[in-house]
Amino acid sequence: MDLHAKYGLRRVINACGKMTHLSGAIVLPEIAAAASESLRHFFFLEEIQAAAGRVIAAATGAEDGCVTACSAAGITLGVAACMTGDDLGRVLQLPDAGGMPHRVLIQKGHCVNYGQPITQAIRLAGAVPVEVGSINSCSESELCHALAGGEVAAVVAVESHHTVRHGYVGLPRVVALAHASGVPVLVDGAAQDQRLRELIGFGCDLVVTSAHKYLSSTTGGIVAGRAALVRAVLLQNRGIGRGMKAGKEAVFGAIAALEYREAQDMRAWTAEQDRKVARILTLLAGIPGLTLSVDPDPNGCPFSRARLQVDPASGHTAVSLTRSLAAGDPSVMARAHHAVEGYLHLDAIEMTDAELELACARVREAFGV
Repeated sequence: MDLHAKYGLRRVINACGKMTHLSGAIVLPEIAAAASESLRHFFFLEEIQAAAGRVIAAATGAEDGCVTACSAAGITLGVAACMTGDDLGRVLQLPDAGGMPHRVLIQKGHCVNYGQPITQAIRLAGAVPVEVGSINSCSESELCHALAGGEVAAVVAVESHHTVRHGYVGLPRVVALAHASGVPVLVDGAAQDQRLRELIGFGCDLVVTSAHKYLSSTTGGIVAGRAALVRAVLLQNRGIGRGMKAGKEAVFGAIAALEYREAQDMRAWTAEQDRKVARILTLLAGIPGLTLSVDPDPNGCPFSRARLQVDPASGHTAVSLTRSLAAGDPSVMARAHHAVEGYLHLDAIEMTDAELELACARVREAFGV
């Protein structure tokens, strides 16, 4: 079935990466098969969440885990879990946080917007986000001072290239300082599924990642961490989490994705991404006004992207090139996070060889070569 033709939708060549606004990932056949099979049966949701918890624990080194509707839901429910624990009365009271710890600390340089402000995801639980430090500086003294202020439910930390990259307290120290005050740490690692063991290894109490980014699953969020807090996350389904619960296809998709990842040859996967990036550089070589290079993933994941630095004297800027590529059908969506700085990236992970060739042809066409 051609859904683009049936509903009059533009085709998309995804040279941007694992982005929610481009509808997540291409779901791998092995994962799609598991999700599809689940649609043919009934299950007790608590049993499949328990099965997911065992798989998440084995894949991450965490005590337990569960699946939510998405990683944004996981952040809200994780904050709520830190506020209520396993007290059902408190669960049913939220978002009224009266009488329970409600201050959630976050370094100001971590107050990102991933489609919604992360501070809003915190407030949805009934908590009060407390921004610590300034936009480009947060000291251990400032964090300790905020921790000493009382009524702290959690510290939220964001692992993303969108955060300030220097002048802040690193995650291992955040964990040490928070734990010294008896406060749990919740990590937004939405695109960090390849680093889950590392993040859990830092001692983080809850780590949230997306199932539909590099795990290439159906839409869902994966929560890994301490067993007591994971149970409290699931308990939110009887309260504010009711609208954020994961369906059976999300849970089985996440299970299948983690099992696939455990058996995957990641060195071969990285080599394949390197091959595609090298192909981009070959296809775009020699374009006047375009300087090519390779940037590793800024979060430390095992892949790179092709970087296109645009000289305005060429008649294009990085912004105008991005718009030119996006126009038309198919729309070539480049990774333009740094376009105002004069460069963009072509992310090859979600492109087939044919799509890669077409995307590069569109770049050459934009430059008239």
